[in-house]
Amino acid sequence: MYTIGQVAKFLGVSRDTLKYYEEKGLVKPEHDAHNGYRKYNEYDIQDVITTNFYREIDIEIKKIQEIRQNMSVVDLESILEEKEEQIVEELEYKSLLLKKIRSVKEACNKINNHLGKYTIKEMGPLEVVGNITDYKAYNEYEMLKINTEEKAVTLKSARRVIYFDQKGIKEDHFVIVREMGDPEHNDNGGILYHPQCMYMVIENGRAVDGGESMDQEVGERLLKIARENGYELAGVTYINILLTTYVDGLERVFLEVYTPLK
Repeated sequence: MYTIGQVAKFLGVSRDTLKYYEEKGLVKPEHDAHNGYRKYNEYDIQDVITTNFYREIDIEIKKIQEIRQNMSVVDLESILEEKEEQIVEELEYKSLLLKKIRSVKEACNKINNHLGKYTIKEMGPLEVVGNITDYKAYNEYEMLKINTEEKAVTLKSARRVIYFDQKGIKEDHFVIVREMGDPEHNDNGGILYHPQCMYMVIENGRAVDGGESMDQEVGERLLKIARENGYELAGVTYINILLTTYVDGLERVFLEVYTPLK
């Protein structure tokens, strides 16, 4: 037989918790007739362990009382299956949040390493799964929800596609994309993939330009880099919003720019 203090110590619960379980009829230790001390046997301890388990999976006290009073194994299994489904959903959501955190950390790393500096790197492959008319077309964001695995709407899956020549921008549009595997093993025609691109991160936003378009400035910068290094551009640029932060209450928007080479 064990005292309440001993049980509290080796099960890692408080005396108040044990008294609460007793009050609710979930554990029924003997009481010494002489001094009133509680005495826990192995069955009482098993009751505490089982109750702790049910509480850990968020089964309410009333339901635990029902389980203790009169519930078949079949009914208990049904309750546990429901809890299992809830926990699996929570794990999947937490997994998505973890993925998003790592994605934002990766964006920070890109900004630290590539802001204002270009390099040559591969873009893609990306599967085109939809279109929106503009980042600001909020009524079209349902398309983003449908084609992303995240519950919250983000712009991670949207790309601005700009077509240009030496005279400037010819046209642009916005696509919704999904990352995919090896483009050589996919026959879908809606694949964006470029093995060599001029890649750089630039800063936009009201903290830099008051919210005005930087298209002309960016275009001139790309053409200048191409001329200086002997690159021949393919006449298209893909822009992705990496991250938005704030300075003095004004947005700092960081964009990653892929400009394919011929």
